[in-house]
Amino acid sequence: MSENTEVKKPKDLDLLNKMKKLPGGLVIIPLVIAVLLATFCPQVYQVGGYVTALFYDGNSCMMGFFLIVCGSAINIKQVGMPLYKGVTLTATKFLLGVIIGMLVSAICGPEGFLGIAPFVWIATITNSNGSLYISLSAQFGNATDTGAISILSLNDGPFFTLIALGATGLASIPIDSLIAVLVPLLIGFIWGNLDAGFRKACATAQPIVTFFMTISIGAKTDVNTIITAGAAGIVLGLVSAATAVIFFFTNNILLPKKERNAMGAAIGTTALNSAMTPAAVGEADPAMAQYVDMATAQCATASVVTLFLCPFITAFFDKLMQKKQLGIYSPEGWARYKVDSSVPAPVAE
Repeated sequence: MSENTEVKKPKDLDLLNKMKKLPGGLVIIPLVIAVLLATFCPQVYQVGGYVTALFYDGNSCMMGFFLIVCGSAINIKQVGMPLYKGVTLTATKFLLGVIIGMLVSAICGPEGFLGIAPFVWIATITNSNGSLYISLSAQFGNATDTGAISILSLNDGPFFTLIALGATGLASIPIDSLIAVLVPLLIGFIWGNLDAGFRKACATAQPIVTFFMTISIGAKTDVNTIITAGAAGIVLGLVSAATAVIFFFTNNILLPKKERNAMGAAIGTTALNSAMTPAAVGEADPAMAQYVDMATAQCATASVVTLFLCPFITAFFDKLMQKKQLGIYSPEGWARYKVDSSVPAPVAE
């Protein structure tokens, strides 16, 4: 063989960077793949061993790992901002859900609007998809947005729904759930502030963890879920997704100008675990038991609808802020480098 003969290298598809460039790509692409598989060949998730553990049962584990990664990026000087963001997001989400639920009750009575009972509206609007929020924070926010999940996670499950329905005596604050979120964040936070090398390694790993975590989010969802609840569930999901617009504006009003971003829209979702809320409400109040079965399907459908719409809505507002150079894209913002090539990208310390 001639010495001048060059070994032809295989073509680099550069898929990861291409997904990063697509708005919400690191969430939308794996989500579509996961739901299509769950719909047409769900057995692929049940191979067992590492396949099932990673792609089907891996959401909690991957989320915990992701929280460590994100915690490592929180600078010790920024602890106050994640707390503030978490409180404002949780409070606005809760208040809007209660207002909508009570309005439906006052106008339409216990039967609700379009067959959607008032408590279902409350359960859907006050609840948010924490995993999706974290995934989106990796692309449209920073560590302070991710850190807000330690407070935002309080809206998981029936807690806020029962409070809104006046059933606080039957509910308890999910302290264990809060601790479960805080521990990995604290591990990453402490290690990242003591070890710059660990912080850099986590920054590199973040997109990969986001991709595989999102697959496990969509693995338990299929297209048939939408058919079960019909139009009512879809309407519920559309309304929940539409609240992203309200949360985008209210969140940015409450944040300092240089911290304003699209992440308010990222809570315009309903988590799949909201489907477990109707049963808890029916147990707390037997008068609601007749609505439980349909309400469960409606909440599940709403979660699917918001799962797909929220990344696009969040990406739209992010592009809008980039175009107008507002908030984090302003001259004072940390993401200025994305709209001004003369500004260097920040390097993990």
